[in-house]
Amino acid sequence: MKSSPRLVWFALPTILVCALLGSMYGSRVEATNEGLLQSSARANFKQFRRIYRLVAGNYATPLDPDVAIFGPTNSMTVGAIPGMLRTLDPHSNFFDPKAFEALQLDQEGRYYGVGMYIQLGLGPSNNLVPTVLYPLAGSPAMRAGLRPHDVIIRVDGKSTAGLNLTSVANMLKGPKGTIVRVTVSRVGYPDPLHFSVRRAAIKESSIDASFMIQPGIGYIHIRDFDETTNQELTQALARMEAHHLGGLVLDLRDNPGGLLSEAVAVAGHFLQRGQLIVYHYGRSSPEQRYYAPGDDEGNNYPIVVLINHNTASAAEIVTGALQDHDRALVMGRTSFGKGLVQTVYLLNDDAGLALTTAHYYTPSGRLIQRSYSGLSLYDYFNHDGTPLPVKREVYYTDGGRKVYGGGGITPDIVFKEPRLTEFDRQLLIHFAFFKFARQYVSTHKDLARNFEPGPGVLVEFKRFLAAQKIPATDKDLVTGQDYITGQIRQYVLSDVFGGQEINQISRENDPMVQKAVSELPAAEQLASNAKRYVASRGVN
Repeated sequence: MKSSPRLVWFALPTILVCALLGSMYGSRVEATNEGLLQSSARANFKQFRRIYRLVAGNYATPLDPDVAIFGPTNSMTVGAIPGMLRTLDPHSNFFDPKAFEALQLDQEGRYYGVGMYIQLGLGPSNNLVPTVLYPLAGSPAMRAGLRPHDVIIRVDGKSTAGLNLTSVANMLKGPKGTIVRVTVSRVGYPDPLHFSVRRAAIKESSIDASFMIQPGIGYIHIRDFDETTNQELTQALARMEAHHLGGLVLDLRDNPGGLLSEAVAVAGHFLQRGQLIVYHYGRSSPEQRYYAPGDDEGNNYPIVVLINHNTASAAEIVTGALQDHDRALVMGRTSFGKGLVQTVYLLNDDAGLALTTAHYYTPSGRLIQRSYSGLSLYDYFNHDGTPLPVKREVYYTDGGRKVYGGGGITPDIVFKEPRLTEFDRQLLIHFAFFKFARQYVSTHKDLARNFEPGPGVLVEFKRFLAAQKIPATDKDLVTGQDYITGQIRQYVLSDVFGGQEINQISRENDPMVQKAVSELPAAEQLASNAKRYVASRGVN
């Protein structure tokens, strides 16, 4: 792209944004003061142009205008526009055409690629290698013939040795309709297998796990909030209600958020008609309130919502609404704390600007945005374990319970994942479960989905550890029996039934999920107490 059009493109938005920033602190100031601010903005922009000309004309090496203004691709270094936005807040951002296309595809829940999940598996030399977990149904990868456990050796002739999963995944992605050549090794085949796969639009499900974890109790994990989330949830709940759904574990852990409209629709499934879900407003954004439509009045079963430090934005809107109305018990770790609303503006050259235009508030009035003052972007986004403010604003739920503003959503029940013992860690380091599962499956045929490792399996596992020279005492095996049997079941069934099975099994064995199921009666009592409290106050 030629440099001059980009520079002209930069000029007008910069003037507009500078004018916007100038008026940010004086929306009720007299016109004369506004005029002074606009004059100052013009002077500052003139100074910017002067500096740019000096740099372009005198820098030691030729200046790339795109890099100076927009920043280098795939770098932590920022250009003029991203640098300006960073002075505002951590979530206002500029997207060049490629990044903006990726943003749009992400909101639609799709990308261009081959359509398969990959993981790091154990190679023949006990090294970690990129391995096909499973191809998505109907995907180009499945049509081409790729299978679970295929080890990806090369992509378009380039070796994958030593590459991480992100690098391999990026190699598999590319423009729609292009061909990517994937070379794999497969058990039972002496020579590598070669596949030519035509990339296509891949739609990832927003809900990546949905099943009955016990009779009458459903489990749903929402990966993010994209354009099909509410549709997927409606279908998942319909399937569960056919099995007499009487309780739900709604897992929002590691959900980074997404579309506000989908978060509102999701929350609306579980609230009564007319209950407030969220509201937001900003300096130039009038207040908007979103209410439950009441289309699912029959959904009165208890709910436990799971969150962690990576639960953010739209996921926090859903969590905050259900918590404020005492509709669900919230369990886990304090959420991320993003209470800023971004409006995405389409700019010239198909670039985009995500600008914070408002703050959102939960029904009780909480702004859950975490402080970003004085923090680097790294410290802000990698905040796990960051202490919360000593004094937090107190708000109250429908049932009169205290909840807190600022610093994310505080769970009703704090749950920390159990720490692995040193013996458990050694088993993982030596890939004991992976290797044992392969050996066990080769000698035990016709394994069923309800396979449960009994005492005999543990005896075999102990012999296996001895053969592998992995130290294990009887005390180690007894103390870690629950963890060991769960891991054996997960790996054995995954080996028999494929990669999709491991997703459900791992969630069934998740200690927090199991704890959530046991807390469903408490969630039901919470909702009942809130109804009585509201009735006692005569609130309609």
